[in-house]
Amino acid sequence: MRITVLGGCGAVGSIAVTTLASSDVFSEIIIGDINIEKAEKLASELDAEKISAVKVDALDLDSIKRAIKGSSVVLNCIGPFYKFGPVVLRATIDSGINYVDICDDFDATEKELAMDKDAKKAGISALIGMGSSPGISNVLVRFCADTLLDEVESIDIYHAHGGEEVEGPGVVKHRVHSMMIKIPMFLDGKFKTVNLFDESGKALEEDVDFRDVGKYRVYAYPHPETITLPRYIKGVKRVTNLGLVLPPAYAELIKGIVRLGMTSEKPIDVKGQKISPLEFAVTYALSQRKRLMREAGITEPMGCLKIVVKGRKKGESSTYVFSMSSRGRGMGEGTGIPAALGAMLMGLGKITEKGAFPPEAGVKPMDMLELAQDKVKLDDKVGFSPWIVVEHIDKEGNVETMGL
Repeated sequence: MRITVLGGCGAVGSIAVTTLASSDVFSEIIIGDINIEKAEKLASELDAEKISAVKVDALDLDSIKRAIKGSSVVLNCIGPFYKFGPVVLRATIDSGINYVDICDDFDATEKELAMDKDAKKAGISALIGMGSSPGISNVLVRFCADTLLDEVESIDIYHAHGGEEVEGPGVVKHRVHSMMIKIPMFLDGKFKTVNLFDESGKALEEDVDFRDVGKYRVYAYPHPETITLPRYIKGVKRVTNLGLVLPPAYAELIKGIVRLGMTSEKPIDVKGQKISPLEFAVTYALSQRKRLMREAGITEPMGCLKIVVKGRKKGESSTYVFSMSSRGRGMGEGTGIPAALGAMLMGLGKITEKGAFPPEAGVKPMDMLELAQDKVKLDDKVGFSPWIVVEHIDKEGNVETMGL
């Protein structure tokens, strides 16, 4: 059985490929990337007999179709998803191949979910947003709603991460894009939008304690859980997503790019040279990143995903807090490993829903948790533990800590 991982030698995709290579679910792994030299190098380092590379242009439908031909599953790790996600999914639907991605842009998610009828007509399953947030966050909320609570009243998702050795321009462009648009939230039982820089956005900001990472102020993020979870978790009145990239000074630098309006991709003339304001701004931000990390005392990757689900059990108020945290591991592991697990579930036939859907609609939580324990190698190469810390807070405020 063959899987093609598009963007397979990037920060996230390379972790996904490494995770897939350490399991026995797929007999053949194809790394599809625009950087064919880097893809071939990764393939040779991991398993030259099982893994190979192919060059692919993610904006060219024919190039994508050639790369994924003969695959049972396509795992798409190419960002930013507002630019590449719908294009790649369209090529995959046209090819009749099951699909998994890590799309974390809500507008791209809406476009991909709008392909539901086309995916059903093609007889395929398209799992959208199977990373950390979205992804693991959706699966844990589903687990809580199905198993731990009788009623779910609110879902608040928080994330903070940073310190990765390398960060690509696509990641920064995603953040810029996220700060420019109206951000969807589900408040008081209704879909609403907030603006990061005005009072509607500032009213949601919180100081949050992240396990093993620290206390940081987080702000509104346009991740798609706020538009998908209310559709699948009955009775919920509030779904928010707030986050921060570390260090905070780096986040403020990116905010400054947006505030200054340096977001146009149309080149301007600078002393006879045509330069895109956005490309300059992103390049400058990346040039300052290591200095800002050093000044903040961040010397290693770190991150935490925290999910707070409030509701009722047997008529009494009850709260569950899920935390997945790490030090020495960054966004690549936090996103790439869940993506690989989603692709494995697809390959194993554990995802039976047809069409295009988010994780809470097509992934059985226990299947995901059991697969993580069984298939993910806990070694230095992968550097991941599927251990999830769960705190239960009862109506009296008593806290009980457990683990998944």
